[in-house]
Amino acid sequence: EQVARVRLVSHVVAVGAETAAPGPLPVPEDTARLDASPMRTLDEEAGARFVGAVDAAKRAGDTIGGVAEVVAWGVPVGLGSHVSAHRRLDARIAAALMSIQSVKGVEIGDGFAQAALPGSAAHDEIVRNERGRPTRASNHAGGIEGGTSNGQPVVARAAFKPISTVPRALRSIDLATGEEAVALHQRSDACQVVPGAVIAQAEVALVLADALFEHAGGNSADEMRRNLESYLNRVGERLCPND
Repeated sequence: EQVARVRLVSHVVAVGAETAAPGPLPVPEDTARLDASPMRTLDEEAGARFVGAVDAAKRAGDTIGGVAEVVAWGVPVGLGSHVSAHRRLDARIAAALMSIQSVKGVEIGDGFAQAALPGSAAHDEIVRNERGRPTRASNHAGGIEGGTSNGQPVVARAAFKPISTVPRALRSIDLATGEEAVALHQRSDACQVVPGAVIAQAEVALVLADALFEHAGGNSADEMRRNLESYLNRVGERLCPND
């Protein structure tokens, strides 16, 4: 934020089979409300259902997973790479989120839902905003196209599997004897998706900071800020030469 005015926010969009209603993306100003929510959601009705799902899992001696979403606002256009696989911004975000324990799936933007759509509905048309500058009519891509940020909010989701230390012990094998046994239960939470959302936000922030440093360089925040402003001015001139 100090250099590029990039701000992030995270929230829970699903716990088990319960999902929040589709709505506007949360903004950084919502952080205080999200922090105050037991299930880190702005949807109070969904939050009550999330709590119910967690309580039901606890009563059943089970655990439950969920999905967290991270939104990054103000990401400059052009971070990442369209020519280098390991520098692709979406690949780096996916790798960072998958590095979190319990995460078993990641999607950028509409992700898996795009697979069910025709190309004409899955892609984001380029239009002009009220100032006459290029923008997108939608954000199915989650702010990343061709491995680089496109100026839209970057949106990523992480799916957390249920915690493996299930109170209702699962079957296993005793490695010392080779005999059938049951796993030992250690103290654990019934659901980790709420703290997982905060961790996911931190991981995405680290990736964006790294990509920004690659792009703008510099030995100080002031130098990086000047480099970034110069770059964005050049990009603006190319996109809107008549401005």
